[in-house]
Amino acid sequence: MKYVRVNERIFAAKVRLIGTEGEQLGIFPRELALRKADEAGLDLVEIAPQAKPCVCRIMDFSKYKYEQIKREKEAKKHQKQAQLKEIRLRPRIDNHDYEVKLKHIKEFLAKRHKVRIRMMFRGREMAHKELGKRLIDKLTKDIEKDGKIDKEPQMLGRTLVMILGPK
Repeated sequence: MKYVRVNERIFAAKVRLIGTEGEQLGIFPRELALRKADEAGLDLVEIAPQAKPCVCRIMDFSKYKYEQIKREKEAKKHQKQAQLKEIRLRPRIDNHDYEVKLKHIKEFLAKRHKVRIRMMFRGREMAHKELGKRLIDKLTKDIEKDGKIDKEPQMLGRTLVMILGPK
């Protein structure tokens, strides 16, 4: 919850006052607004400090604070963090192994995750990068309807890296 000024911590000389039921009471000096809040047995809470004059409301601050925290928790609950999953391949992968990896990629994309494809070349495989390129082309064709390419395939040392995102 962001910092909110309450009662004596409000520094503005004049404030626009809102009553307990949400009705506009008008513009008052700070001391008079504080007195009105005290008479009601509630707090004077600064709602819009950037406004001229700043907007304050007479309310129970602890209840307001509780509701704000509850609202933030509820908003956080509905938020889904997209994760980055990684699949490692080799240029000379067997057909069945390729199908299993493809199935995993499709599952990750269906769950709205991003997928990093990392194709590692060993030894003399570096001389035959076209095998890896062919495999990447086949992979992009196979996941065409499930996802899209976020980052084009790129060589980083002995590794070909590509990132896929959900459609």
